[in-house]
Amino acid sequence: MRRSLAILLAAGLALTGCSDRDAPRVFTIAYAPNESTEQSVDARNGMAEALSKALGMEVREIHASDYTAIIEALRTKKADMAYIGALAVGMAMRRAKATPIAMKAPEGDKSKAFYRSVILARANDARLRSIRDLKGHTMAFVDPDSTSGNLVPTAELIQAFPEDKLNSDLLHTNGRFFEAVGFSGKHQAGLQALLKGDVDAVPCSDNIFAFEVARGSVPKGALKVIHTSAPIPAEGMVVGPSVSPELREKVTRFLVGYADEAYFAQLLKVPGARFVACGPEDYAPILRLHDTINIE
Repeated sequence: MRRSLAILLAAGLALTGCSDRDAPRVFTIAYAPNESTEQSVDARNGMAEALSKALGMEVREIHASDYTAIIEALRTKKADMAYIGALAVGMAMRRAKATPIAMKAPEGDKSKAFYRSVILARANDARLRSIRDLKGHTMAFVDPDSTSGNLVPTAELIQAFPEDKLNSDLLHTNGRFFEAVGFSGKHQAGLQALLKGDVDAVPCSDNIFAFEVARGSVPKGALKVIHTSAPIPAEGMVVGPSVSPELREKVTRFLVGYADEAYFAQLLKVPGARFVACGPEDYAPILRLHDTINIE
């Protein structure tokens, strides 16, 4: 059993019930690996307290160390809801029978409910100016189930080097395309590895990159963007099979009406954002991309 999953199971958060009559005594929210979700405790707690009042039950939060652990917790009903990236949403739909119910949207406008993956290098690294310069260098992807940190940059590298007939395995094997390649586990960890010179390039969510620059953990001007992806569906809240249709409707209404600015600015990293209702169709493009490059 993976260590991260063991942590979740040891938390003693087993939930039962699939109707309002048998609703769980505790409603558990899992957050994806991200330093802001670890540090923004007040913002997390504020939402949990408000949701607890709306549902009339205790709401708890857990912070997982990887996306696989969150999906497994949803599948085994150890978590009821999770906030995760687009690829993890798709994987949760497939592996855990999860349902996406709300997605982050700047200004509450669903037409703006997207973000981008950027590939970054150190600003003073003259060798790297575009995605076509990456071959033979070192790279730290984020997590195998990260959308902006793995799926999208992998797909765009494959498209950028048609002559190399790349696939996911080649891109993630030392000495094949990259001199060395690995996973950092978190966007922020990848950024710090890049700043320290441990790797030559990293992919990152543009929202997280902007947030880390704004809060000073990445010095302004220290890193440069050498590639920007096409739009990616925004991160979303999914509910697992432990949540009945009636409870799911209540939670969706709460999320769409939730307007605590600290939660969106500090935790979700987009000031002025709000949740908008969504469904499986919003994440279909990411699942198609996943299937196309056969990452599993």
